[in-house]
Amino acid sequence: MTYKKRVTILPLLDSLIVFTATYFSYLILHPYFGVFKIPTLLITSTTLLVSHHLLASVYKLYNKAWQYASVRELISIVKAISFSIIITTIVQFIVFHDVYVRVLVITWMLHLLFIGGSRFSWRVYCNRYIKPQKEMKRSLIIGAGSAGTMVARQLLNNRDSELIPVAFIDDDPKKYKLDILGIPVVGNSKKINNIVQSMEINNIVIAIPSLNKKELNRIFEECAKTDAKTQIIPMLEDIMLGKVSVNQFRDVQVEDLLGRKPVQLDIESISESLYGKTVLVTGAGGSIGSEICRQICTFHPKKIVLVGHGENSIYHIEMELRNLYKNQIEIVPVIGDIQDHSRMFEVMEDHNPHVVYHAAAHKHVPLMEYNPREAVKNNVFGTKNVAEAADTFGVETFVLISSDKAVNPTNIMGSTKRIAEMIIQKIDKTSKTKFVAVRFGNVLGSRGSVIPLFKKQIQAGGPVTVTHPDMTRYFMTIPEASRLVIQAGSLARGGEVFVLDMGEPVKIVDLATNLIRLSGYSTDEIKVQFSGIRPGEKMFEELLNEKEVHPEPVYPKIFIGKAVLEQEEEINYFITNFEDFSSTELKEFVLNLANRRKNKVASVTK
Repeated sequence: MTYKKRVTILPLLDSLIVFTATYFSYLILHPYFGVFKIPTLLITSTTLLVSHHLLASVYKLYNKAWQYASVRELISIVKAISFSIIITTIVQFIVFHDVYVRVLVITWMLHLLFIGGSRFSWRVYCNRYIKPQKEMKRSLIIGAGSAGTMVARQLLNNRDSELIPVAFIDDDPKKYKLDILGIPVVGNSKKINNIVQSMEINNIVIAIPSLNKKELNRIFEECAKTDAKTQIIPMLEDIMLGKVSVNQFRDVQVEDLLGRKPVQLDIESISESLYGKTVLVTGAGGSIGSEICRQICTFHPKKIVLVGHGENSIYHIEMELRNLYKNQIEIVPVIGDIQDHSRMFEVMEDHNPHVVYHAAAHKHVPLMEYNPREAVKNNVFGTKNVAEAADTFGVETFVLISSDKAVNPTNIMGSTKRIAEMIIQKIDKTSKTKFVAVRFGNVLGSRGSVIPLFKKQIQAGGPVTVTHPDMTRYFMTIPEASRLVIQAGSLARGGEVFVLDMGEPVKIVDLATNLIRLSGYSTDEIKVQFSGIRPGEKMFEELLNEKEVHPEPVYPKIFIGKAVLEQEEEINYFITNFEDFSSTELKEFVLNLANRRKNKVASVTK
């Protein structure tokens, strides 16, 4: 119905109902009197008519889309009718010094019946007889709780949606065979595959926002056995904060299936360490560095210094933060290479930061095997430059972003990360600055992550290449990694290595299989192919070695390891004589140094 028709038809209909309702009320009470000859009823009806239209305008009764009417619209009708009766009561008392109580009560009920009935009968007519033009997808809703009911109601009311709910699934046996909004609860999550086939389901919506990741993984595995598309409602915190509505479904992501609860921050301690202070982040344009910057800005530092080698990435994160925080935070972009000793000292002197997060590094394992000298120059000497500058200019806290590959490393990248940890521990022994390292596993969505590679391979039609069927890795999301880094900075006392409890390691082949299913394919359509272990790779990763483990967490889900610095003499020798090493000698020395194996220092050729 167009707006012009609506504002013409509805007021005329209401006028007819309102004007005649008083007369019908009087006829019900006094059927043998000539009602049309009583002037009191004429004045009463006129008062009702005028007051009703005024209140209908206040409560927008002529602007609502009544095909979607619900309890909220019914409440608006009740308010408009009730207040119009009250106004008429007052007018009767002022004019006639009397009130026709019974007539007005019956009039009130007739108004509710006919005005409310006219609106809701239109909704019933639309739902039953006006069919949408496009083909509807039969949808199964998993979760018959409040969120699932909200999803069903919005799908039923939203005529623009292509989804039509036909059944609920719920693991609560008390809900089995219940009827919710005319939709039956047909079974539990173990019967998903059978229900999808028997009811010809095209789409599955997981509507349990509080579901933990382990249960979500189990339900998704059942959904993956079907040909139906699987979607999920947004996270509960996003719904509560009003960022999204409950019916803004999205595809299930790999991050949803990681069997680990998100890390909760100690907001108070982080605020104390960051609020109103100057913070410097190296590698600020990278995937992890940029997310650290985003998280830091939520705590409103006075100034944030974005240090990076690539101008484009620094420009993008600078523009993003300026758009969000404008005049609230001073944002300073700095182009500089951490391998440039004098430049790092210049930047540290110019900005005098309170806290430094050192995220700049080379992280690609196979690539660094082919370029060991560059890995050392960036990860070892770059860290040394930034750390010495932080020490010289009195930085309060220095946080190094390390890796699980620094534990018992078998590759150049992991070894250089471990040596970088040793260097900051060495400086920490004599510095007023608190130097700490943070180790975590593979980061989903970061540059060089396996996920983008798998997605490209799936888009190309496969195969998806996995190095070994038994290879496992720890995984976390970029926001989780960044939150851990920030939390570690607030917990720093000096010399610690912080580690997140990352749950159980994930098999790479399982990750690849899930991603294939999430992309709408089966493993028969997109094959998984094993390519063999690449140079420098391990079958599994560790987060702390046996000598570093402290069994009790210092903060929920955060452990601490006091890595022992035993090879200061070798570190000094390596730094002094780095340029004299051949590539073969360099690899051997770095691996031995990182793994606490004794190097034959005297045998190194010059």
